[in-house]
Amino acid sequence: CRLTDSNLNYMGSIGVDQTLLKASGIAPYEQVQVLNITTGARLMTYAITLEANSGRIELNGAAARSGEIGDRLIILSYGLLTPEEVTTHQPKVVFVDENNRLLDPLLAQSSVWV
Repeated sequence: CRLTDSNLNYMGSIGVDQTLLKASGIAPYEQVQVLNITTGARLMTYAITLEANSGRIELNGAAARSGEIGDRLIILSYGLLTPEEVTTHQPKVVFVDENNRLLDPLLAQSSVWV
């Protein structure tokens, strides 16, 4: 996704378009890791919900220093699985276009999204 805003004067977090949170299975206030592809920075924070279908991705608080508007980000969440669950687990991967809109899963498998 692309960073659309930052707010240093907020307690912390990454705000994510509700549509993207729902598609990814990330719950509000869930811990996430944010990887900034543009700068190489990595940080741990928590996700908060922003307006659905807005395309907004915002770093807040201290995290706001970890990116500039337009930076490309990857947002990850992790889970603990039993050995049995590992054999059947299917991760959720969500791809978006340059405006942080969901891409069709088939299109996302091509190089068009890069």
